[in-house]
Amino acid sequence: MITYFYWIVVILLTLLALVGIGAQLGKWKVGITVASIILLIGFGSYHFHFRQVFVKRWGGVMVIRVPDGQLHLGSTWKDENLWVENFDPATNTCHFNEYSRGSLLEGKVTIKDCNPLGSGR
Repeated sequence: MITYFYWIVVILLTLLALVGIGAQLGKWKVGITVASIILLIGFGSYHFHFRQVFVKRWGGVMVIRVPDGQLHLGSTWKDENLWVENFDPATNTCHFNEYSRGSLLEGKVTIKDCNPLGSGR
């Protein structure tokens, strides 16, 4: 819910800049420039900072897809980063993937011959 509220505020601020500066003052170039800056700052702030903070602390929205052919085993938070464990039965390996803020400096750990489901291999 907080994620939706955040984007509503960003969009309202953008529209306010367009209407307030562009329509009311007749300075469309300035209005469009300010609105673009608001959108860029809003997108950058969300992507590089707020997304995982919202999900972890205030019930935000985030979607992660399990790669084809893998089975999801578990997830955990380490500080502000989400770690997801998946199992690939075709190669008998476990993959721990880190989802960090802004997708920067994401870690990955691969465990060979993992066999967490006891498949008898």
